[in-house]
Amino acid sequence: MKILSAFIAVATLAGLVPASAATDPSQVAVSVARWLEKGHYSRAKLDDAMSRKLLQTYLRALDYNRLYFTQKDIDEFEALYADSLDDAIFSGDLEHARAIFARYRERVRDRIAKNKTLVAKDFNFDSNREVRMNRKDVPWPATDAEADALWRDIVEAELLRETLARSEDSSKTAQGPVKTKTPQETVTRRYDQVLRNVNEMEDADVVDLFLTSLAQSYDPHSQYLSPSEMENFQISMRLSLVGVGAVLRSEDGYAKVMEVVPGGPADLDGRLKVGDRISAVAQGDGEFEDVVDMKLDKVVEKIRGKKGTQVRLLVLPADATDPAQTKVVDIVRDEVKLKDQEAKAELLKLKNPDGKTSKIGWITLPSFYAEMGGRPGGKPKSTTADVSALISRLKREGMQGLVIDLRRDGGGSLEEAINLTGLFIPRGPVVQSKDSNGKITVSQDSNPGVAYDGPLIVLMNRLSASASEIFAAALQDYGRAVIVGDERSFGKGTVQTVLDLGRLTMPFSLSSGDSGALKLTIQKFYRVRGGSTQLNGVASDIVLPSLTDNPEIGESSLDNSLPYDEVAPVKIADSMAATPLFLEELAERSATRVARDPEFAYVTEDAARLKDKIETNTVSLNLKARKAEIAADKKRKEDRKLARAKQGDALNVAAFEITLDDVDSPTLKPVAYNRKRDKSMEADEETALEDEKSEEVQPDPIRDEALRIANDLVELSASPRTARAGGDNNPGIR
Repeated sequence: MKILSAFIAVATLAGLVPASAATDPSQVAVSVARWLEKGHYSRAKLDDAMSRKLLQTYLRALDYNRLYFTQKDIDEFEALYADSLDDAIFSGDLEHARAIFARYRERVRDRIAKNKTLVAKDFNFDSNREVRMNRKDVPWPATDAEADALWRDIVEAELLRETLARSEDSSKTAQGPVKTKTPQETVTRRYDQVLRNVNEMEDADVVDLFLTSLAQSYDPHSQYLSPSEMENFQISMRLSLVGVGAVLRSEDGYAKVMEVVPGGPADLDGRLKVGDRISAVAQGDGEFEDVVDMKLDKVVEKIRGKKGTQVRLLVLPADATDPAQTKVVDIVRDEVKLKDQEAKAELLKLKNPDGKTSKIGWITLPSFYAEMGGRPGGKPKSTTADVSALISRLKREGMQGLVIDLRRDGGGSLEEAINLTGLFIPRGPVVQSKDSNGKITVSQDSNPGVAYDGPLIVLMNRLSASASEIFAAALQDYGRAVIVGDERSFGKGTVQTVLDLGRLTMPFSLSSGDSGALKLTIQKFYRVRGGSTQLNGVASDIVLPSLTDNPEIGESSLDNSLPYDEVAPVKIADSMAATPLFLEELAERSATRVARDPEFAYVTEDAARLKDKIETNTVSLNLKARKAEIAADKKRKEDRKLARAKQGDALNVAAFEITLDDVDSPTLKPVAYNRKRDKSMEADEETALEDEKSEEVQPDPIRDEALRIANDLVELSASPRTARAGGDNNPGIR
């Protein structure tokens, strides 16, 4: 199975390799290097030039913001290793990688010790200095003294941020300040966590990071996958795992419960709560094993297991007042379905000014998932099957138009992208792919049936990638759908395969064991009209103002991206151009609405502020200046809130939710149309964090406008007149 964000999986999730088998990391490195030379799309040799690129990629992976190493370290590494990493890898020598990491660990330890001393000092926050936020493109500090000065500003900035946060929290508490950790305590705890993360890294973790750096020196989507990473990848593809159903995060040395998955064993049991901290794990009736200060992935590995087996957790409850007040939670492991990543639908009943009601279907697709093999007594998990079931229900409800929401859909299965496209077009070519030998393969939708042939909108943004782009590009080239959203999508036009290194023992004499896998870029894909989506993405027919429409997001912002190119187009049946899309009129109507919509004015204003923030790339260390910024932000939000209250709801919409669990239910579940906006739709991290804290419903003008465009398309499609922009609907002109 080819998968796009994509991969061919050849390993099973459970029992990937014998537990007793030992793996030689040197041999794994040799195998990874040879497969990159042998199988990568570029066919680039691991020579001195690639060795120099590898060194930079590895240093960037360790010290992305150039804060811990000094230029003296970098000069030393380049003199010692720049032209020799390739030879070392082929001889199975990983000591270079270990030596660089050892220096990094030393620098982190020294720096954290210095920073904790700095945190204890008094800061007045009255200077006019500024600190750079993103340092990835600036030189490393030239000397230790320069690094010390840099870190003094960073520590001051972190303390100032926490001081401001506590000031905000206190102002929101009617009874006055609540008892919380001081800024010094919070920042110190953060540094302790950084140090803990570095100290927890074992030799296998260092090798994993180095081999991923090697793969990503070829392109940003090739990657070495450790066995645990391979397991997580397969979980993301089939949207299920066997465990207790708790999302964990490492905090203060504990595995802290951040979310209990609805419908999972822990949720049904009811005793494990968000905020609980796990201090020990036991298998069945066995003895507890302490997991405090244990790496999170190892804790997760102990909690997961075979279906039907019991795991016992020693838990410090979130509301415990005494650290010794623990409880034991015993849970029987079962399949946990990640339903938040499944396709889901809504029927939106939009009341128009003329009093008539339009029924628009809305399908949200977070990823193109596919289970790698069938389930006992059932069919494998499939995006296409799930969307088909949702469409069938929407059609039974009288759906007149459909929106497929792919915002933030990062891709997935190539086959699912092809098959899903087939739900909307008759039999025909969907995507082309070219391998390293120049061989071009055309992938076809072989099913002549069409699940839905009515008005169709595909909503995308810069975070829509890979399989999403194949789907959208094919429907655009066929003239089948109107593409709405950011100026263009992400721009990932490459295909990966996942090679189980433990099974590839013959070519390079690699002993079987926990060898992991290599996610390897083997092809580029192209639209049926010949152009690649690589770097360029898919351009929207109708562009809407958006915070994610930012050149910092996308393939072109990644290191070592492959270039754009084109291949010859393939013929599409002329009948595909039969349905007009009215692109010119739709765009005119939308532009008129957007120009007078205050929500889009807010988006445009926020996007300009975000752009300025990125370009300025500094933050003030002056308390008064920062408070003034916060006050201005607060006033802006309050003004908008008052304005929204006066304006009322922009749309008269009744919304009904349809999930895969209730797709055959005799009645539909009514839900609020306006809801808390997904923080992932925010391009600005601070805005996203504010939205996460707030329970206030956030308007989604892009959703509103996509609904209006769908409504326009329904109206125009029902009209007997022809499209004003006839040329736009001819796939041959596109």
